[in-house]
This record gives sequence, structure tokens and C-alpha cells, in this order.
Amino acid sequence: MGMISENPATSVVQERFEEHSVAEVEDKLEAAARAFLGHRRSSFAERALRMERVAELLLADRRRYGRMMTEEMGKTLRSAVAEVEKCALACQHYARHAQGYLSDESVDLGDRRGSLRFLPLGAVLAIMPWNFPFWQVIRFAAPALMAGNVGLLKHASNVPRCALALEALFLEAGFAPGVFQTLLIGSRRVGNVIEDDRVAAVTLTGSESAGVEVAGLAGRSLKKTVLELGGSDPFIVMPSANLELAVKTAVSARTINNGQSCIAAKRFIVHGDVYPEFERRFTAGMAALRVGDPMMEDTDVGPLATREGLASVADQVERSVAAGARLLVGGKAVQAPGYFYEPTVLAGIPSDAPVYHEEVFGPVAMLFEVADIDQAIALSNASSFGLGSSVWTQDGAEQRRFIDELEAGQTFVNAMVASDPRLPFGGIKRSGYGRELGAYGIREFVNAKSVVIS
Repeated sequence: MGMISENPATSVVQERFEEHSVAEVEDKLEAAARAFLGHRRSSFAERALRMERVAELLLADRRRYGRMMTEEMGKTLRSAVAEVEKCALACQHYARHAQGYLSDESVDLGDRRGSLRFLPLGAVLAIMPWNFPFWQVIRFAAPALMAGNVGLLKHASNVPRCALALEALFLEAGFAPGVFQTLLIGSRRVGNVIEDDRVAAVTLTGSESAGVEVAGLAGRSLKKTVLELGGSDPFIVMPSANLELAVKTAVSARTINNGQSCIAAKRFIVHGDVYPEFERRFTAGMAALRVGDPMMEDTDVGPLATREGLASVADQVERSVAAGARLLVGGKAVQAPGYFYEPTVLAGIPSDAPVYHEEVFGPVAMLFEVADIDQAIALSNASSFGLGSSVWTQDGAEQRRFIDELEAGQTFVNAMVASDPRLPFGGIKRSGYGRELGAYGIREFVNAKSVVIS
């Protein structure tokens, strides 16, 4: 069974790839095991030189890599180039800070010397999604490789060109063969790789169902996992908010990556004092977005990545409207080649509507009106997900309550939720566990070894 690289803006197949055979996967696992023996003994300085080189190569070729992403999964070229630039920043960050994050820590034991040393585990299998084809991989690979681990990438099956380009990138930067490799395999073969003794740990970014399956497989093999799963992030607007900025940010937050982001704002929870004005402005902002060719600089929203994704979003909206949700704008697929869906706003959403509980992976926003901060917090937390949250208020007491009481891995005050190499990123509840990025991210896949010297 092969893999297809299809342009979602045109539905034209660009290239076909054969899956790696059982023998090829075995060779790659063996190469990873051999490479780890040398890579773990390299110094932070040696790894940093190579990781800085990765950043240089990304920046030098940002347009080509950006076009590759746009052609393979449909994000706008403008956002794709920005993604490459963000990847370079992450590589630079870990090249310059990994040694500090993993420096020995002294522990006072009185008459004995105690310390904590952070040592690499081995091969980390990364099961990555298509929505940020470079960023999702780099944010795992930069810290993992700088910590002395080696990486095995099982990328989403619809972005094989990006997956192979990333393997070539690390080789060109000077990392030894086997330190970072791509496995072109389907999801049905992932279990065998997870169970292999040469794989030390697993990280996955993907759906809730994928997280459950991977965590179960890894658990049976007693292997550490980090899971970054779905989200239904609240975007809360209180009366003291800068409404103009909040609306402008809300439109961007819902349609980032054509609406296909775990941390895109999805539920807009607005205080009654400002709800009517917010609804009017936000609906107008969504309606004004330009949907079209993602290669064009003036395009705001490109296609969804796959035919199946388009069908899923359309079905969720149709069933929610049938359940009683009010359609304010959008609500249907665009009649054109490719997998385009109109920016859509739903309001008056009953609790039995599909979008009330499910993550919608497309440019569909849900509006909710609340009477006070207690209702805002309760509605925000009435979700099985807990990834990000954005709150808009100038009131210090309200800010403190939101920070302390919202059930989420991130709370951004008067700002849009975004990942940053300097901050740990991840969720709680059904959004997963563990952290990527920052100091916490690089420490997920190390052996925190206690050392005592008498």
C-alpha cells in the first residue's frame, strides 16, 4: 500500500510513494540503535553546531519548504513560510539552551555529594500529524536530539514529501545517519515499532482516539509517552475587554491554519453586556475573509487538508443546525475544485448538538452568551478537553480567577494562544499529558538519574 501526496486546493495527486517494507523498517531501527551509541556521547557543543545548521538551512530554503507544505496540506503560503521560520527559532533555542536545561543539579546530602544528571533514553518514536508538517516535528526533534536521543518519525500519511524532506534536512545539517529517520508506514504498522525493544519512548500529536491507542500500546511495553491531543479552546470576552482587538484576534484565532489547529479558539464565550456587539463584529469579520488559492498572498483561508476532513466538518455543522443551532454565516462547502469550506459562525447551540462536545477541525466558530464570570468559567470547563484558553479582560481580579480556575494547559490573557519554544506546551484532561518545548519539554525523554558519591 502506497502513500499519496495530494494538493488539497486542486485535488490533484502530485506524487506517490511506496511504504517502507518490513526489511527497510528493520534496517532503520538497527541504524537508530547504532547511531544512538555515538550520538549520546557527543557533546552539547557538537550537537548545537548541527542544530544551528538546521536553523540556517531552514531559513535559507524557507520558500521551498513553505511551498511544499502548502502543496501537500493546503495552509496558506504566507503561514507556511512563517512556520519554517518558527522551526528555525526552535532549533536555535535548543542549540543555545539545551545544556543549561540539562545541567547537573546539586543536592545537599550533608557528608555526601548528591546530584541529579539528565541522560538520554535512546530512540524516540514521534507520531506526528499533518496540520503543521514541519513545526510539529521540529518541536519534538530539536529537544530530543539535543538531549542525546535519536528520532524516528512516523508522519501523517498525506504529507510524505514533508516527512522525507525533514530526514534529508537533518542529514544535510551534519547529524550522523540514523540520528533522525523517517518511517513511511501506515498506522496499522505503528504498533510493531512501538513494541520494538530498540524504541525507548513515544510522542504523539493527534486525535483523542489515536492517543488512547498509542498510550495503550506503549503502556503494555512500559514505555514513556507524551500525548498532545485535541482541543476545544475557549475564548472568553468580558465587558472590560478591548473589543476591537478581541474581535480581530478572535477571527485570526479561529481560522489559523484554515481552522485546523488544536489550539485554535473554537468556543467564543462572551459576557452579555458586550455579546450583541461582539456577535455583529465577529460575524462580519468571518464573512469578510477571502477563501481561495493558498499560494496567493491575499488569501486568508485555504482548503481543508483532505476530502475526509471536509466531509467531517460539513456533517458536524449540518447535524448541529438540525439540532437547533443558528447559522449566522457560512455553513457549506465551497463549490470549487479542492476541499474548501466557508468560514462559519454558529450561535444558540444546544447541548445535544455535535459541535457542543466535539472538536471541529475547520473554520467553524461557536458563540455562547454568559451572564457573569462564574458562568464563563463553568462553560469553559464543561468540556472533556483542556488544551488552551484565551481570556480578554482588563480586570485584575478576573484575570487571576481565570488563570487559577480554567482547566487548561495554557491561559493567555488579552492574547491569542500560541506555542513558543521558551514555554512548555501541552494539555490536561482528554487533551493529553506531558509537555513539549521549554525546559519541561526537553526533560520528558531523559533519565533523571540520582547520583550519590560518598
